[in-house]
Amino acid sequence: MDMLWNGWGDPAKAAPLPDSVTGLLRDLLGVKPRSTPALGLEDIRLPAPTVGPAALKALAAAVGGEEHVRTDTESRIRHTRGKSTPDLLRIREGDVADVPQAVVLPAGHGQVLAVLRACAAHGLAVVPFGGGTSVVGGLAPQRSAFVALDLRRMNGLLDLDPVSRTAVLQPGLRAPEAEALLAGHGFTLGHFPQSFEWATIGGFAAARSSGQASAGYGRFDEMVLGLTLATPEGTIETGRAPRSAAGPDLRQLILGSEGAFGVITSVTVRIRPLPETRLYEGWRFGSFEEGATALRRLAQDGPRPTVLRLSDETETLVGLAQPDAIGAGSAPGDAGCLAITGYEGTAEDTAHRRERAAAVLTDCGGTPAGAEPGERWAHGRYSAPYLRDALLDVGAFAETLETAAFWSRVPDLYTAVRTALTDTLTQAGTPPLVMCHISHVYENGASLYFTVVSAQGEDPVAHWTPAKHAANEAVLAAGGTISHHHGVGTDHRDWYVREAGPLGVSALRAVKRRLDPEGLLNPGVLLPTD
Repeated sequence: MDMLWNGWGDPAKAAPLPDSVTGLLRDLLGVKPRSTPALGLEDIRLPAPTVGPAALKALAAAVGGEEHVRTDTESRIRHTRGKSTPDLLRIREGDVADVPQAVVLPAGHGQVLAVLRACAAHGLAVVPFGGGTSVVGGLAPQRSAFVALDLRRMNGLLDLDPVSRTAVLQPGLRAPEAEALLAGHGFTLGHFPQSFEWATIGGFAAARSSGQASAGYGRFDEMVLGLTLATPEGTIETGRAPRSAAGPDLRQLILGSEGAFGVITSVTVRIRPLPETRLYEGWRFGSFEEGATALRRLAQDGPRPTVLRLSDETETLVGLAQPDAIGAGSAPGDAGCLAITGYEGTAEDTAHRRERAAAVLTDCGGTPAGAEPGERWAHGRYSAPYLRDALLDVGAFAETLETAAFWSRVPDLYTAVRTALTDTLTQAGTPPLVMCHISHVYENGASLYFTVVSAQGEDPVAHWTPAKHAANEAVLAAGGTISHHHGVGTDHRDWYVREAGPLGVSALRAVKRRLDPEGLLNPGVLLPTD
């Protein structure tokens, strides 16, 4: 199944907002219904592909036949940009300025290399395409003549070593299918980001993804033991051993490279036995500061739950900590901040960690809220993007952004980003609702994930841009990183350049020139074009 062309995920899972929420948006934020009907896929008009017959023939030869090179309107539209709110607003208005000339579907590493050679010969840029879930402009290159390299045919489990507990996965394998294949052997990857239902293994590596169970299983880049990269200049293979002192780790150069250095064609990951027990529960704290202190205690001194999250007062009040509960109303005593803790593993280990964590949470002022909040979060953990689409449908603007910092900087970072978003959008005449949660914790710091809801304004994308820029400036000024797990793309690129510094960017440019001398791979993504 393909994802909804003008929204998120499975169209059958889309649901309208409750009337109570629609009324609240109108009364609180001044949200007005759309004045024009939404366009259908059949209403979108594309210019004919400019790629010539010789190039199409070369691409078909590279991937084993014309049936694996698509130039039809629907295929091209479905591979236009990603799933950020600006991406969706633009496609809903019929803006297809970033449409690929063709969609090419290779079946293996050799075919990817052949596609890259064909594109180099015919001056076509290449955008690797996995699940299409980018929310930072990672699929919108600064080149009009490009092809989308859809990796869906490369969707296998190539090898599983139960002794070493490793697996070799192809990049086009979607996360649910990867989990199903591993579960057949008694293992799990343990990587469950909000994009889980649609994102791919290659995308996880290319964007340094982080899953909702990162407190227990780690980030995806921590799971990666080896990578194979296809570039216009040949192949790079990394990961001979679990750890090595043989020079700089080239895996770290490939992880997070977002298709700018090459196309990831296989990923070797460490795997874990399927957990015997999964348990999720809620805790209440009087303030975000109090809850953050509790999370820091667990992250630094243990025991660390598998899932550990904390919503601020606004997110808790609205109910976004449990997306399926939106519009259900608040129960008595729901003030303050909701934390979600989850435990996965053997029954004995789960019970032991839960008991010890409860003592720490209680000592930090937490009050147990029972299993219901945790189970509701687990049930709705992939629902938020559908909720975003429903907000767009009724004329609201809804977008997310995230960052991370060391623990000592988290409070100021939280305040700075909230203030930047609130002040910018209020001055523009659309006062927002700004919510936040700590989504990932480490011994030395944590990530902050913000959700912003407001009226759309006359031109929603132009209206949002100053607020996004103000938030980015606030992130850097407060000592945060420009992205914890969404990646760089084009949306964060100019701030990433500042974060990396001139010499660092020059070093990365040198790598790109060596691996991609014609600048064909995802031009303008991650690094500015020359």
